[in-house]
Amino acid sequence: MGVRISAVFVVLVTSAGATLFPIVTRRLARVKISENFYDFAKYFGSGVIIATAFVHLLQPAQEELGHTCLLKSFQEYPMAYAFALISMMIMFLGEFYAYRFGAEILERHGLGRVSEQHTCGPPDARVFNEDIASEQPSATHDVASPTSEEARLEAKDVDPESSPMGTEDVVIKKQSSGTVEVIGVFVLELGILFHSVIIGITLSTTEWNSGAESFFVLYPAIIFHQLFEGLGLGARLAFMPSTYSVWFLCFLGMLYALCTPIGMALGLGIRRTYSPDTPTFYYVSGVFDAVSAGILIYSSLVELMAHDFIFNKDMYQKPLWKATLNILELWAGTGVMALIGRWA
Repeated sequence: MGVRISAVFVVLVTSAGATLFPIVTRRLARVKISENFYDFAKYFGSGVIIATAFVHLLQPAQEELGHTCLLKSFQEYPMAYAFALISMMIMFLGEFYAYRFGAEILERHGLGRVSEQHTCGPPDARVFNEDIASEQPSATHDVASPTSEEARLEAKDVDPESSPMGTEDVVIKKQSSGTVEVIGVFVLELGILFHSVIIGITLSTTEWNSGAESFFVLYPAIIFHQLFEGLGLGARLAFMPSTYSVWFLCFLGMLYALCTPIGMALGLGIRRTYSPDTPTFYYVSGVFDAVSAGILIYSSLVELMAHDFIFNKDMYQKPLWKATLNILELWAGTGVMALIGRWA
């Protein structure tokens, strides 16, 4: 019992240290740390999250929801994938409306950086058009390529009703990279927090020696997971817009750090009455794992891969070797965490 209790504090310190280190060094400390460190933390951590979704959540969820003690309908149909798909669609809907309404609220309160250019099209697609728009005439840029201030004054004077492009398309204030980053980090943290509690409960209720799923196999795997997932999340929080105070970012970091220990404490409390071999356990654990997997799969593909690599203008301006290194860091995190899934 003493080892299980100490594990709560070890996981807490590991999670908090990993998450807060990038925030503190980037925002408070005067010691200069290479940007390469933050890149490694971000992309390796992203790989850990991706592998966690597929290997450590979705696959166990399918095993649990397909157990022979459950209803026949659960055994005949891959319910885990169904729940994961539903959670992905809900995340998509939530993020769509978050961008639709949340971006405007963030800009109104000065919590996102307002772009100095005006252009048309969806926010991510517009990133690719910025260079072209600076060289060619568009709905809000003339051939002389006016300054940002002139462009804003021009945009004010445009009469939407008289424009052939329509009321909503003439002048669209581009959602800034800061606003996109803010919403993306919030979506990612939501998915991480959701499954962290389940991880904690699982660790505390795992038997000492139960083969490949023993406590002493799962414990170091979770430490590794918390370390690099925390570094990845912390690196993203550290680069959020400066309008967010360092204390708020630390608060978000501590939310992550506390979730798994809270789950472990809950697991210790119910351990004596907790039976891991009942239909109720398989239903509850399987659904939670599947929903968590869906959230993280969506976050991984959209927030971590698409936004970081495909729609990120900075990625195309980096030297090719550095962009390739970032991809290799992502692959390394994915590969290592997937390999750990062989034992835990």
